[in-house]
Amino acid sequence: MAMKHTEKPLKQSKAKRKAQKEQPESKPEKTVSKVKSAKSKSTDGVAQYTTFGEFACQVITEQFDRILKREKSVLADKEPEHLHQMRVGTRRLRTALQVFESAVKIPDVASAKRLRDLAKVLGEVRDLDVQTASLAADYYPNLNKSEQKKLDAVSKSLSKKRIKAFDKMESVLTQEQYHKLKNAYQDWIAQPQMTRVAQLPIAAVLPDILSPLVSELLLHPAWLIATEELFSSQADGQSHAKSEAMHDLRKVCKHVRYQTEFFTPFYGEEFGNWVNEIKQLQDDLGVFQDAHVLKDLLTDELGDRSKMPKLNELIRQEETAALANWEESRQKYLDSGFRYHLHQLLLQPSDHLMKVHPELVEQQSVKSAQSN
Repeated sequence: MAMKHTEKPLKQSKAKRKAQKEQPESKPEKTVSKVKSAKSKSTDGVAQYTTFGEFACQVITEQFDRILKREKSVLADKEPEHLHQMRVGTRRLRTALQVFESAVKIPDVASAKRLRDLAKVLGEVRDLDVQTASLAADYYPNLNKSEQKKLDAVSKSLSKKRIKAFDKMESVLTQEQYHKLKNAYQDWIAQPQMTRVAQLPIAAVLPDILSPLVSELLLHPAWLIATEELFSSQADGQSHAKSEAMHDLRKVCKHVRYQTEFFTPFYGEEFGNWVNEIKQLQDDLGVFQDAHVLKDLLTDELGDRSKMPKLNELIRQEETAALANWEESRQKYLDSGFRYHLHQLLLQPSDHLMKVHPELVEQQSVKSAQSN
């Protein structure tokens, strides 16, 4: 069935696609957990004396709940937002396991690798949904009838791929292995298994958790790629490699964002602004990557993209708009002063959250008195 032709400006459809692609993430419902923590039950309001282990339990429980909450709606397949949120929950839960790996003992059946496999299956369907919506909203209304007809064929191909991807996802979500994963998390949440490191106050270990992540971000080679290099002729054979580097930076930004968002309650406004900055950079790089993927898709489906000049022009506009602020961003992250300041920011959680357990303070006071 052909897409209905409606005249809409590209700017309006781009906004619509962005809203469709990245809806604001709803807050996970609070969970009745058997974890003994009288101080805090939600990461939105963290107690002064929360330990590393207690906070890990809160985060893992909330992200697991996000997955369960969306499961039935995902299988019903009536609203794409449920799939988006379940995928995000799976990614965040995997990130949480990586963040808190020194504090928690998670069974192998519920490992980060198992979550990665689950997220991949969910992502195959979600990516096809995003591509289909983008073609319909961003490009189709702005093409002539000849190019629209060619795009109809691409959309039909995507629909067939989605049917196969959904069948695969449905099979995974109804298999015993997935139920074992869920049961493992439910059992762990009821009786968390921790290491001795879990006893440390969360605020005391924040720099240790976040500093390696920031180093990975700052040392990424994509910061050295100028905008003009990404739009230069492909004759030099390096265009694809540079685009891949930008895509990898996007993934690093996403990982940084997920991890730092866990800890925004422990920092002030400046930290929150930086996290929002990373999210915006991730979004921009995502639009650039989507355009790159679309070009590959059209080449695979149509063979010769030169027969669709208007579509090629629209894709180039998308790429250009996505990287409008790239030079400013990369110069900022290459600046030694900013890099130093960012590291310093991580060392300064909010003062009222730097308090440790009273008994630890007392022990330290006794030691100091003895040394004097």
